[in-house]
Amino acid sequence: MTSGEGVRAGAWLEGGCHCGAVRLRVRPEALRALDCNCSICLKKGFVHVIVSADRFELVSGADALTTYTFGTGVARHHFCKVCGMHPFYVPRSHPDGFDVNARCLDGDALAAFEVEPFDGRRWEDSVESIR
Repeated sequence: MTSGEGVRAGAWLEGGCHCGAVRLRVRPEALRALDCNCSICLKKGFVHVIVSADRFELVSGADALTTYTFGTGVARHHFCKVCGMHPFYVPRSHPDGFDVNARCLDGDALAAFEVEPFDGRRWEDSVESIR
């Protein structure tokens, strides 16, 4: 798959970590992703695809995950303890859903998404725009 070819909204997309220990499926309603400028997202290179819990499935690798929290402790940043990749997390903005890193989707799925900026440095002022 190149240039996001074949990727469509409402379809299940697969992805995972670098080593393959963690595999997931996500079904985004729209091909919209967010590029956040907060301190953790900038360092991780996370491009956000936020979905409700019924649109996310952890296929394998629950035992390979470890979790990092900070600040309010609401967001649960999951990453592979084998390769260190951050394929998904439970976001503070949507604590009943999941946020998948579009860069961890298989192939070149990211190219199919319209990536919009999100001002995570001013999270409290910006969060309502994505709820």
